[in-house]
Amino acid sequence: MNVDLRSDTVTKPTPGMMDAMMNAKVGDDVFGEDETINALEQKTADLFGMEAGIFCPSGTMTNQIGIKCFTQPLDELIADQTAHVYRYEGGGIAFNSSVSTRLLNGYRGIITAEMIEPEINAINDHYPRTSLVVLENTVNRGGGSCYTLNDIKPIADLCKAKGLKLHLDGARIFNALAKTGDKAEGYGKYFDGISVCLSKGLGAPVGSVFLASKETIKYARRVRKVFGGGMRQAGFLAAAGIYALDHHVERLKIDHSHAQILAEELANCGWVANVLPAETNIVLFDTVEPAAIVLDKLAAHGIKALSTGPNRIRFVLHLDVHPDQVEYVVSTLKTFEV
Repeated sequence: MNVDLRSDTVTKPTPGMMDAMMNAKVGDDVFGEDETINALEQKTADLFGMEAGIFCPSGTMTNQIGIKCFTQPLDELIADQTAHVYRYEGGGIAFNSSVSTRLLNGYRGIITAEMIEPEINAINDHYPRTSLVVLENTVNRGGGSCYTLNDIKPIADLCKAKGLKLHLDGARIFNALAKTGDKAEGYGKYFDGISVCLSKGLGAPVGSVFLASKETIKYARRVRKVFGGGMRQAGFLAAAGIYALDHHVERLKIDHSHAQILAEELANCGWVANVLPAETNIVLFDTVEPAAIVLDKLAAHGIKALSTGPNRIRFVLHLDVHPDQVEYVVSTLKTFEV
């Protein structure tokens, strides 16, 4: 049996999603004439209580567009040191926006208003101008840890009081909503920009939507064009996103339960030194042996995973991992020895 736990980006479109894609009505999106893309953008904006959206090829692009929209060269943004925008977007903050980054050490990637406020620079010619705070929900390197809206409100209040913009990297925002029970529309009250990824837990093959005010999205379209992200008849891809929003949100709790099963088994394994709490669909655990050795053992049994450190491995559950595969992984883990 083969089980791919490397990421929730490895999923294949379901038959229903493929049908939706093949039957999509398309046009030239650069001219604003792809009605399926237009529908996806408005549907996602309405869902999160935002005014407008723009469909892009990736979450990296939507995040980088957001940062570009909310900063000026010589500014500084604040984020946790685990943040995807800092670690995994190729240095794009500096390259695309000429902005520096103030990194905080949150708990599993979760930062608070109390942590942020002392790091906001005073107005001084020697300092970069603090202009943006970026949160990630859920936190990849935090093992799928997530903010609630109650956690976010004090940060949003601080940003408003200090004149800062607040952007959300919502790579796995629907996993956070499934865990916390919060409503998506509540996010529109707090964030100036939201990146909503469709190609992770929701299972679409491509795409993210950047949400913001109509004025911001007007500028974002220009930035997307400069970044090379202007697509033409991409409604085939947008149709997959609409299908995912309609059919794949409720099932995310299944992935969470599968993650919990694996986390509980790992906690009983002598070759595992530590398991982080599995709040959503990601399991991070530390190994006694180097992670590379354990990954080779897993691969020998047809199980793919990734290391995130010399002794840390990540499992990610998704819609292409079924209960029998979870049982197979559990039985395989039991056979490993230190």
